[in-house]
Amino acid sequence: MIETITNINSMVNNIVWGWPALILLGFVGVLMTFMTKFFQITHFKHWIVHTIGAIFGDKHVTQHTADRSISQFQSLCTALAATVGTGNIVGVAGAIAAGGPGAVFWMWLIAFFGMMTNYSENVLGILYRRKDDKGEWHGGAMYYLKDGLGAKPGMKGIGTVLAILFSLFCLLASFGIGNMSQVNSMVSNIHTAFGIPNMATGLFLVVAVGAVILGGLKRVARITEKLVPFMVVLYFLGTIIIIATHFTSIPAIFVAIFKGAFSVEAVAGGGFGAGIAMAMKMGFKRGVFSNEAGLGSSVMVHSSSNVKEPVRQGMWGIFEVFADTIIVCTLTAITILSSDAVDLTTGLLTAKGEAVGSSSLMSYSFEQTFGSLGSAFIALAILLFAYSTVLGWSHYGTTACRYLFGEGAVMAYRVIFVVVVFLGSMMEAQLAWDISDTFNGMMMIPNLIGVLVLSPMVMKCTHNYVQRRILHQDVKPMLSVFPDIQAEQEATLTEDAD
Repeated sequence: MIETITNINSMVNNIVWGWPALILLGFVGVLMTFMTKFFQITHFKHWIVHTIGAIFGDKHVTQHTADRSISQFQSLCTALAATVGTGNIVGVAGAIAAGGPGAVFWMWLIAFFGMMTNYSENVLGILYRRKDDKGEWHGGAMYYLKDGLGAKPGMKGIGTVLAILFSLFCLLASFGIGNMSQVNSMVSNIHTAFGIPNMATGLFLVVAVGAVILGGLKRVARITEKLVPFMVVLYFLGTIIIIATHFTSIPAIFVAIFKGAFSVEAVAGGGFGAGIAMAMKMGFKRGVFSNEAGLGSSVMVHSSSNVKEPVRQGMWGIFEVFADTIIVCTLTAITILSSDAVDLTTGLLTAKGEAVGSSSLMSYSFEQTFGSLGSAFIALAILLFAYSTVLGWSHYGTTACRYLFGEGAVMAYRVIFVVVVFLGSMMEAQLAWDISDTFNGMMMIPNLIGVLVLSPMVMKCTHNYVQRRILHQDVKPMLSVFPDIQAEQEATLTEDAD
């Protein structure tokens, strides 16, 4: 049975993660970067001030809401909870093991353009979101596929079908990237570090996950806004200490990254040019696995924010990718490459690196500086990262389930999700990761089609925002494609004024 699943998954994975899909992913990011006039660079100060900077000075960013929406900071933390996961540790290690140090460069590149892909998804998410009779916002790729793409002449049926397919793939992905692969990493690392049986950790996680997600988005947001800053700062401090103790090797590390990105020799053998292809493919795949730009996933929680400006929430999407890949993944990569597990000259794993395996490269790197406490630290870091990812992805799956089957099916989905937590703790590691990769790709394609077709709307909304907020021109705001929501949001927009 497992062999059959593995073979089927491998066949599908080769299709959804083939070069055509990767080229589409890169093309959309490049297109949105040009259409927004390199917003992530030209307005760098602006989006920094109005995202991470606003946390310390704008009450509208952090204050809890009385209705069923969540704050902008809560939406960021919930989105980061879903993205800052094992992909930042195990995923980066796997990319380096398979693609060499050069894979890191391609992770940076896809993240640079992915900032604007994620930005575009969030802008569209706010423009096309709807509010239910309980006052809760609902948005995501399925909404802009149906109401945006579907509104184009002759595209109604295609928009509807793609919205359903995206929701179905998202539902499946929530059990893969958002559950099984995360849980599997948690139990494996806890067992290695502390000797605790997988089943015991799995049962503990069932209780820990169930207690939060059965309470809905508000409870998930309250947990993640406390957990995410703590775990990121803790991980940041740990990696910075290691990097500081190996600062003399940093120039060689960056040389290896850039050299490896364009090496025509395969990292693990192969023909001419195979090195570039493998490094690029692993960098792209693991980069997307980590920051999820292009999947259309995080937009589902960003759309639940109490924000009124689509571009304001889009800027949180830029920061999300920046924090996840440019900061956290880079710290992971430099930490691994500063150890003796990778030969910086050849890009190959050393005998020690081969012995510990890709899943344990980060633990080994920490052990070199902190001794046995190092592996314990990484085990706990993966526990926190993966746990937060499970919480964040439970909301994505809930949103997809609600869209497909209605509100009545939501509680049943959450119960099944908790059961799958236990199943993930008993699954073979590589299969869990392979299934996650496949579901990611299946979500990505319909979402990217939607972003591509609706790119003029993103460009128009961005231009409108720049005119009003940056150039201070008297222009009517673009807040929603629906006239009733536009009027409602516009009436209270002064609350978000700079």
